[in-house]
This record gives sequence, C-alpha cells and structure tokens, in this order.
Amino acid sequence: MRYGGIDIGSRYIKYVVLEDTELSGVYKLETGYDPLGTCRDLMDKTRPDHILATGYGRHLLQTHHAVETVTEIRAVAQGAREVFPSCRTIIDIGGQDTKVVQLDENGVVAHFEMNDRCAAGTGRFLEIMAKTLGFDLTAFGDHCLGNGDNLTISSLCTVFAESEVISLIARGAEREAIAMAIHQSIANRVVSLAKRVGVKDAVVFAGGCARNRCLRSIFEKKLQQPILVAENPDILSAYGAALMARR
Repeated sequence: MRYGGIDIGSRYIKYVVLEDTELSGVYKLETGYDPLGTCRDLMDKTRPDHILATGYGRHLLQTHHAVETVTEIRAVAQGAREVFPSCRTIIDIGGQDTKVVQLDENGVVAHFEMNDRCAAGTGRFLEIMAKTLGFDLTAFGDHCLGNGDNLTISSLCTVFAESEVISLIARGAEREAIAMAIHQSIANRVVSLAKRVGVKDAVVFAGGCARNRCLRSIFEKKLQQPILVAENPDILSAYGAALMARR
C-alpha cells in the first residue's frame, strides 16, 4: 500500500510517499501560478492508495479532487514527533507564516500560536532581504557578521523593513552586519511567539528556514537549549500528512 502526504505551501509544494511504513518518495516544486496543476504533476509521479493534503492551499485538492485534508498544525506535529520522539515544541517558519506548536507528553497538540498577518519574519521576508543585500538565499545565514546589536530593523512590515535596509546600506553599514540585524529581528519575533505558547524540551525547528544556520544558532542562544533540525526540515508537514493517511 502507498500513502501520500502533500503540503501545499505558499512558496513550494512538497509531496511525500510511503510504501507501507517506508519513505519511498520525496518531491518538491515551486507552487507557481497554478498550484492545482503543480499538485497534479507531483501526484502523477507516484499514485498513492490514500492521500491527505495539508498546507496553505489544501482546500484546492479537497474541492477539485475530494482529497481529505488535515491542518498544518496537526501535520507538522505528527511529522516532527515521528522524526524526534522527544519533541514537545515546534518552531515552523514557512513562506508566509510562522507557527509555534506545543505538544503534550503524548505528542498531541496542546497549544499553538501563528503569525499569519504579515510576512515579516517568514521565509518570504528572508528571501526579499537576501535579494536586497545581494546574497543567495540558500547561503544567507552564512554571511552574518557580528551580533547586529548596533543596527536595528524595527519595522513589522516587510516593505518598510526593506526601506530600513536600503537606508542602512546608504549609510555605509556592512551588509554582513545588516544581515545579522535582520536575523536578530526575525528571531526576536519568533521567540516572543514561542514564549507566549510556552517552550518545552525538546525543540524542533521545521520548515525551509530551518536550514539557516544563523537563525538556528540565535534560537539556541535565546532559548538556552539545543534546537533539533531534521535532514529535510521542509517536508515534515507532508511527512506527517502521509503518516496520518497510513493510520
């Protein structure tokens, strides 16, 4: 039996396939202008016997293909707990939102908070800031310099934050120091969200931004504990959906 989980995000669609209990396929494509078409392309690669959809655009598959859905909160909790059985807190930074989820001792969602009203502090925010500073997004976290304490990115709006960065560049600030200030700004917002939820050991960092080593390091310092990151942190929601489809 094959089981599929598809995470329709604002920036990327991730598709995971299980062959009975084993992970047999991982696929990822940009969401683009036609997310439903992208989902069909992905699902054509391996047709599952049962599939669950999650993520920003999950209702597209529910409406057009009668695919059952599960919330991103439950899906990422399932995926993170499967990879890290000790997980009690999840920080999930996606393309357009940030989620912090607290699990009870049985892995059930106990509480969560989500920042989905503004792109500041999300993957899209990092993408815009990296482009503004002339860095490649995949290596953005490797170019931070200093602690960024003498520079401040204070705006809660992506557009205004970009203007702040441009002003700092015009004043002659080093772009590596600006990069650190940007990462500190994001971390401050996420940690504030996490403290409202309540942080319990162990903490898992999920989503594509979990590959950013600078963010991970800042989180570890601010939360004063190690941060766990999966080998493929951006597929945890899709993986969780596939696990739930199997069960």
